[in-house]
Amino acid sequence: MPDAMSMASDAMAGRLLLMLKDGEAIPVASPQTDIQPDDKTGFVSMVYADLSAFSEEQNDTLFEMTLTIPSWLNQAAKRKNIDFSTTLHDALIAQLAQ
Repeated sequence: MPDAMSMASDAMAGRLLLMLKDGEAIPVASPQTDIQPDDKTGFVSMVYADLSAFSEEQNDTLFEMTLTIPSWLNQAAKRKNIDFSTTLHDALIAQLAQ
């Protein structure tokens, strides 16, 4: 069962990344209560997909770019030890998923 759950997570992450790359909208998750197993031995489970980790595992080619932000924002972010690449990456995925 742990292997099946891991494979489900990888399959979902891979599909979601392809959808984002192709400009497709990400569908809204179905409420767990709306999903019924095919038979009495089946079950419904949440599946978590970490798109950042999956993308890195797939050796997705990185693209380097220059970021321009106000000086005060740069200083405030550095004080909080914010990783600019991770933050931009996560924000872009969130925007694309809308």
